[in-house]
Amino acid sequence: MAAAVTTLRLDPLVVPTGQPLRVAVYSSLAEAIRGGRVELGSLLPNEADLGVALRVSRTVVREALMLLEEDGLIRTRRGIGRFVAEALPQVGLEQLRPLEAIAATGDVAIEVVRTLHELQPTSDFITRGLQLGADDDTWVQENVLKRDDEPVAQMLEVLPAGAVLAERSPELAARLPELQTEGRSLLAAVMDVLGGRLGPAVYDVSVGRAGAERGRTIGLPAKAPVLVLTHNVLLDGKPIYLAKNLITQGFGSLTIAQG
Repeated sequence: MAAAVTTLRLDPLVVPTGQPLRVAVYSSLAEAIRGGRVELGSLLPNEADLGVALRVSRTVVREALMLLEEDGLIRTRRGIGRFVAEALPQVGLEQLRPLEAIAATGDVAIEVVRTLHELQPTSDFITRGLQLGADDDTWVQENVLKRDDEPVAQMLEVLPAGAVLAERSPELAARLPELQTEGRSLLAAVMDVLGGRLGPAVYDVSVGRAGAERGRTIGLPAKAPVLVLTHNVLLDGKPIYLAKNLITQGFGSLTIAQG
């Protein structure tokens, strides 16, 4: 039986300007897990105890734990609690397609609605996915994908910013205004600029919950089940694009072709 974690060795919670509190809590816990300060397979403290340890509300803790579970870092056992994963997750290589292209099956109208495009500090998910430094900024874009006017996905897409973007892709850095054009995903815009030079793509699909804040953008209650499609895209062997998409039941069949 896995032993309960009685004391978490967490760094003091730091919330960078512009970063949601739930993401800062997620990053703190993820860093502790990946850094070996929390034993793999061990039982986490409950939400209330974590909230006291981090000096945040149970609601914030619950949202952060949901993100950790989506990324395969923890698992919930009904009636027992949340456990750190026995092993850190691995993913595979697939062909690259914008989400709106995957959704465009049959005679349906596809619409990409922009809800956010701004410069933000990095988080653990982004730092590891894009191989960034802790002080690097990122371009974050959020869109809602609609199919016949029904929200079927919430899209979080990220690019490196500043010197990192200029080093990895001078062309993207020089054409940033084009990437902000509304009506398409960030990935579609990046593919238009870089074409066949982009790739390969690394995908992971898991099951999660909508969550309160994200659920509001796609008309779902917080506990509604969703598919979580996470993917990372490389350019010349270095990560250039990262995304986490919440897929609703209205999306239909989700097909990712392997390369």
